[in-house]
Amino acid sequence: MKGQNILYLECYSGISGDMTVAALLDLGADEAVLREALDSLPVEGYEIQISRVKKSGLDACDFHVKLDQAHENHDHDMEYLHGKVGQEESLECHHHTHEEQYNYEGYSHTYEEQHSHEGHSHTHEHHQHRGLKEVLEIIDHAKMTPHAREIAVKIFQILAQAEAKAHGLPMDQVHFHEVGAVDSIVDVISTAVCLDNLNITEVIVPELSEGHGTIRCQHGIIPVPVPAVVNIVQTYGLTLCPTEVQGELVTPTGAAIVAAVRTSEQLPLKYKIEKVGLGAGKRNYNRPGLLRAMLIRSKKQEAEQDVIYKLETNIDDCTGEMMGHTMNRLLQAGARDVHYTPVYMKKNRPAYLLNVICKEDDISGLEKIMFQETTTIGIRRMKMERSVLHRELKKVSTSLGEVTFKICSYGQEQWAYPEYEDLAQIAAQKNLSYREVSRQVTREYEAL
Repeated sequence: MKGQNILYLECYSGISGDMTVAALLDLGADEAVLREALDSLPVEGYEIQISRVKKSGLDACDFHVKLDQAHENHDHDMEYLHGKVGQEESLECHHHTHEEQYNYEGYSHTYEEQHSHEGHSHTHEHHQHRGLKEVLEIIDHAKMTPHAREIAVKIFQILAQAEAKAHGLPMDQVHFHEVGAVDSIVDVISTAVCLDNLNITEVIVPELSEGHGTIRCQHGIIPVPVPAVVNIVQTYGLTLCPTEVQGELVTPTGAAIVAAVRTSEQLPLKYKIEKVGLGAGKRNYNRPGLLRAMLIRSKKQEAEQDVIYKLETNIDDCTGEMMGHTMNRLLQAGARDVHYTPVYMKKNRPAYLLNVICKEDDISGLEKIMFQETTTIGIRRMKMERSVLHRELKKVSTSLGEVTFKICSYGQEQWAYPEYEDLAQIAAQKNLSYREVSRQVTREYEAL
């Protein structure tokens, strides 16, 4: 699929790995390319089933990783979606599926336990555990593009980071089912392959709808959102939207996918929908278990209207070191731009006018830094309208390496600017000047 593609994920019913893959396949990802990648994995004991199902009367794609008995993940972590202590402990049991196997505390180096489900017991003496190192080796052997491999690695690293934080262990010491299970490996690699196949350049996820209450895992009852999801949401600034659903809507794999690929949580003011894909979930709640994925195209205007704030203050008794440190802190805290202008104040004292450009949500934190780091005792605040060009980020493979370009549009005109960080990194690695690298990658982009 050529051109730029903006993916909008509507997570009204949460998000999980299998729902994401199903939605992307329904959106047009090539099933043959996916099967070729999965066939190359050095992993046994599973097959994938892709079918059509009905959810609330809507036709949707279903992606199912069917494990054989030897590889089945028998933790049944989501077996009791509404578990409560005492007589109501197993209030509502749901049929077991691979997306219902969240073993939050299921990390270890050996595993010889018996689990029972609906009156049947199963003994597994050789249930395989994989850590991040083993999973990355599997990804390294998969037949997939470098970009797809990069996405898969990032998702697993985020997942491992969240689990390690939850358990208080280094990432390389955590062995757990959420990362190591066959179905999780297949879901994540499939997501990466499909995103790459669709040539997705931007991913917009405004919010993740989540349930509430508690769920039962192997070692007890834990709250929803589960700890790994909480860690991912906190670390990557994802927005949760509470719902009336009693149970888990956002799985750790689903949250990690969003954290890895999301480029924005803000939809364009105006857009057109080019294609829609529906991915079916496995759980039955009082809302349809569907993930809706849409390929959208921003309706280009000569310039989009926006609102920005300017904070300013005059400073005549700060050192250059103090002002330089202040600028760095302000930029790290979310300021869109920071600059100093030489001015003369009362009694003809030379001074500097500190200007900070920011969004409304960042005002409080930025003003706190200005008061802490400078000698100012007052800050002026102005709300301003502005016109901004539509812009998109696009990764381009060049002879010097991969470079991210910022594409700006004004009507039918378009300009492309390579990102500074990428050029500086290539210049250092190749022992070239920044100017040489900039000229070379720009020429190659223009020749595309």
